[in-house]
Amino acid sequence: MFVVHLTYLVSLDKVDEALEAHRRFLDEHFAAGIFVAAGPKVPRDGGVIVASNVERTQLDAILARDPFAVQGIASYAVTEFKVTRIGPGINLHPRLA
Repeated sequence: MFVVHLTYLVSLDKVDEALEAHRRFLDEHFAAGIFVAAGPKVPRDGGVIVASNVERTQLDAILARDPFAVQGIASYAVTEFKVTRIGPGINLHPRLA
C-alpha cells in the first residue's frame, strides 16, 4: 500500500484552475480500484492519496499522468508501507495480503 503526499508548487489560484481535471484523474483511478482515499492537506498546501492494488512502477506511471504533475502544479513523495491491519471493505493487491 502507498501513501502519496502532494505538495503544491504554485499558488492556490493555479491549483484551482486544474482541480477539475485532477478530480477526473482521481475518479478514473478510484473506479479502477487503485486509489482508496484522497483529499487536501490541512492547511491546504497539498494533498494525500492512498493507493493499493498496484505495483510501485505502475503507480509512478499513473501519477505522472495526473494533470497536477503534467502542469507542474505539485510534486509527489510516495511512501510504501506493509499493511498489517486494515478495515473491512478495502481490497489489497495479492502481494500485500
